[in-house]
Parts: sequence; C-alpha cells; structure tokens
Amino acid sequence: MTQRTTPHATHSAPASVSRRQLVSVGAGAVGAAVIGVAAAGLVGNDPKNIQPAGSPPPATSNRQPATPTATTATPLTIGFAETTPPPATPATPDGAVRVEAADILEEVTIRQLREHLDNGSFTILDLIQATLARIDEIDGGEIEVNAIIALNPDAETIAAELDAELLAGRARGPMHGIPVLLKDIIATSDQMPNTAGSLAMEENIAVRDSYVASLLREAGAVILGKTNLTEWSNFMGSTGLSGWSSLGGLTVNPYNLNMSCSGSSSGSAAAVAASYVPVALGAEFDGSIIAPAAQCGVVGVKPTVGLTSRAGVIPIGFSRDSIGPITRTIEDAAIALSVLVGLDPDDPSRSVGAETSPHAMFDDEMVPVAGTVDYTQALNPEALRGARLGINTNFGYFDEGSQALFEAMIPILEEAGAEVVADVVIGSLGDVSSTYVNSLTEFAWGLRHYLTEHTPDGPMRSIQDIVDFNFDHEEETLAITDQSGLTDALGALEIDDPTYVEVTTSNQRAIRTNGIDAVMDELELDALIAPTASLAVGAFERGGFGSSSSASSLAGYPSVTLPIGVSDGLPAGIHFYGRAFSEDVLLGLAYALEQRLPLRAVPTYIPRDD
Repeated sequence: MTQRTTPHATHSAPASVSRRQLVSVGAGAVGAAVIGVAAAGLVGNDPKNIQPAGSPPPATSNRQPATPTATTATPLTIGFAETTPPPATPATPDGAVRVEAADILEEVTIRQLREHLDNGSFTILDLIQATLARIDEIDGGEIEVNAIIALNPDAETIAAELDAELLAGRARGPMHGIPVLLKDIIATSDQMPNTAGSLAMEENIAVRDSYVASLLREAGAVILGKTNLTEWSNFMGSTGLSGWSSLGGLTVNPYNLNMSCSGSSSGSAAAVAASYVPVALGAEFDGSIIAPAAQCGVVGVKPTVGLTSRAGVIPIGFSRDSIGPITRTIEDAAIALSVLVGLDPDDPSRSVGAETSPHAMFDDEMVPVAGTVDYTQALNPEALRGARLGINTNFGYFDEGSQALFEAMIPILEEAGAEVVADVVIGSLGDVSSTYVNSLTEFAWGLRHYLTEHTPDGPMRSIQDIVDFNFDHEEETLAITDQSGLTDALGALEIDDPTYVEVTTSNQRAIRTNGIDAVMDELELDALIAPTASLAVGAFERGGFGSSSSASSLAGYPSVTLPIGVSDGLPAGIHFYGRAFSEDVLLGLAYALEQRLPLRAVPTYIPRDD
C-alpha cells in the first residue's frame, strides 16, 4: 500500500482520524435558521403546517435540466447528457473570476462545481479545504450533526494531484475533483479503517480498495472520509438505535437535532443534507438508503442488486445488499451512478449468488462494463407523460404528514401526463417467510469472506474475535444494543445448505415473478410508487419507523426516493420502484417530477432541547 505524505495545511488530519479524535470548531450561530431563498416554497412560518411541494418552479428557477432525449446510448466517456468531453486546455484561463469555494457549498450541485473548477474560479484543493472547514463547523461544535466517522488524511494531497491533471488538460469527467463520502462499510486502501461503526474494527485496515472505491478514484473523485451508520448496518443485535455506533456515536437529523436520521446509512444522508458533499455512498439491505434519504430530505438510489459491486463491502446479505448514491438532486444521482455501475467478477452475484441474483433472470448480460453507461441520458423532463404508475399499499399507513405530502404529489403526476393507478397490492408478499435464515446465512459467509480477503492482518480475523472484543469492552460496545446478530452468526447455516437455498429461491420467486413483475405486467405499469418512509422520530426512540422498501428489497430490485416537502419541519419523500435494471426509467420519472417541484428545503438545524 502506497502511503502519501500530506503537506501541512490548516485542515490536515493525522493518520486514521476517527470521529472521536476530530477537533471541533464552535458554530452555534450558524445553525439556528439556515433557510435560504430556495427553500421558501417548502418552509412556511408555521412549523405545524403540512407544506407539500405542490407548485411548479417559476420561470426563473435555477434548475438546470438535462436536454430531453429518448436515446439509451452508452458512450465510452461518461459526461453530462448535453455536453461533450472538455477540451484539453488549462482549467485556469487568464482573467478567471475568483470565487470563494466556501461561499457556494450550500446546495451546490456537481454541475455547478464542475463549471467553477473548469473555469478556474477555485481549485480542487480550495474546494477540499472549504469542505473540511464546513465539516468542522457543522459536524462538531454546538450543532454536532455527527455524520462523519473518519476523515482521509491524504485528501489534500490527492486534490493537489487532481489539480495538476486539470491544469494539464487531463479532465477525467464530471466527477473530477468532486469530494465524496463513503458509508463506513466500503473499504478503501488508505489510512482509514473500514469499521461498520464498530470499535472492534477500528484497527482493521483494508489491503485494497473496494471495487466501487476504485471506480470513484478512476473517475477523479476525492474520497474525503467515511460516514457514521447504525452499527453493523443494523444487523448487530435486536435493540439497535438508528444512527448509533460504538465508534461514531449518534448521528442526528440536520433539520432538527432532536430527531433521528433513520438508518442504516444515517451519516451519508445527513452529510449530504448538510451540504458537506454533493455525493455520499450508502448501502441498502432493506430501506437503509431510501429511508434516511427521505428523512433527511435528499435523493437516494438503491440500484438493482449486483449492478454495483459489493466486493470489499462489509455485508449483511448479498442477495439484497446494494451500494448506491445519496445526493441532493436526481441529476447528481445519475452522474454518480454512472460512475459506480460496472461488471465485477468478484461481486458475489457472480459467484455464490450467481443463480439467485437478478441478472440470472435474463438471457442477456444486464450489468454493463464500467464507464460505458450514462444515466443522465434518461433525464427527460417529460418522462411522466404517458407513464402508468401504481400506488403500492403493501407498506400499510405512515404518519399523517408523510402520507399527506405523498398524496399531494398525485395531481402533480397526473398534470405531468402520468396515469396513476390506486390501491395496487403485491399479494405474494405474504408468501415470503424465514427471511432471517437467508440474511443470517449470507451475513456469516460475507463477513468471513470480507475479513479474509480485505483485512487479513486483523486484528479482528473472525466473527468470534469481534464477539469476544464486544464482551470484553461491553460498557462501550454494548451500551446501546446487544450483539445477538453476531452471536447468531456463529451458528449460521453454510451457504450451500438446502434449507438456505430453498428459503432464498422460494422467497425470490414469490416476490419477483409472482409479485412485482406479475402485478406490473397485469396493470401495464412503468413503476410503483409509495411514500418512502415515515417522518423522523426522536433521536433516541426505538421503533416508530416505517418504510415502503420491503418489496423492492426482497426482490433485489431498484428504488429511487425524491424529497417532496416538509411537515412539521421534517422532510418526506416519494419512492419510485419497479423491475430489475429499470434504473433509467425510475430516474427519468423522478427527474420529471423533481422539475415540477420547488427546490428542496434547506436544513434548519433546530437546536437540541435542554
């Protein structure tokens, strides 16, 4: 592993900087009422009012829609839908107007950052230093969102190297120089450990990048740090607290510091909502991307299982785990997903899960080679025209606020030309059973495989090592939750056990062929829709969460959530989901709705109660 030497700078961090070691800068005055003009359509004077995002943006809206297109081309170079690759000319022309990077971070998009960087308004190093300063200010101090678990001490060195490439005319694409945060289950071969939020894993250093991290580096992204999460992605035990880990503490909701972020990708959603970065990666087994994204008022994409590689990712279960982007806009999600997608022979969908992964349902190869797909091509503002959307009701009923905001979207969808079919039920969902057998078997296999292949030097080399560490340090590690998931994994079935195989295949048949695909075929639907999740509950409350993720999760099918407004000061989202490998359809539908809504509400950082 090559170690970088980081030059002295104000925001440089020492090697392996954990969240517990970060130096916080007080920032109490900033967070009391950070509501910009862009949020005016979503946030009123009365926080008790339900405020649906119900009217189209005015003609002066600062949205920047991609050029409408019906093509599904897959260019070799990923770029914006309507642009050509940048010319090989210096990125800092004479006479460039200087812009302070810190002044534009709030709500900035990848497109806007790309323009500033390519025009020489500021450097990538300027951007990274401004981002680190914002994290210092908001993640600690009096606000203390607590979304970051570790920072990359090499970030500024990497930024300087990418600046040199840009000056030499070697632009890698839209993500060149863009800071990205990763959920702390995604391995990076640098000085940051990969911990799943566990104190036991704090010294386990990965010997190589996860596949998705390697794709980000090739695209020129700056991997800035790791985000906090519900420990072990909420598989550690039966009493876990969403957003809490023994290593990172508790992440709270930027809209109201008394409230939860949901989980398990809590820190990724909170970091994007607070405008630390335009993109953070999350991972979802069942709702772990879309629920925190909805409760933090941001966009979340859970791709079809196997479309993004899980190699080098601390797992729950390979038949349902998926790595995806969390962003503030659909376009940013499409840009990031275009980089993350790629066929990886080391992904478990190509080995132990080859027969049960969604790609096995198709005769053709459904996972493209990395760098050959551009999801921005699907971003058509008129994508809703002629679409048939089914309101799925299997999730039950959420709270009044999230339900009302969702229902306010129906006339907007219809005005955009969509036909909305009410009361769509996936009847076979009730035939799914014994899901713990599936997840426990895959968790045990996946964690053993990860420890052997990615952190062979330990000190945690087995599940038993982790269990023993937790018992030896129970005042810190078991203060909030038990570790029944880990102890159960010690006696899990083997991956080829007939019971596991039968449970997995029968459940997938029920929810895929006899479920989602059948109802969409019968009703000729382009997608299913539902409220994404309940409004956030108190940060220390267990239970009270709801998400419409179960069907798409069990099937391994894709999901997109889009913020649609706030109720009682808390965001809600709409969930688009559907068939395997329909990411282009879902992104297009969500984008078309996004263009008809005001910009998302900016977090208000309502202070903690005394």
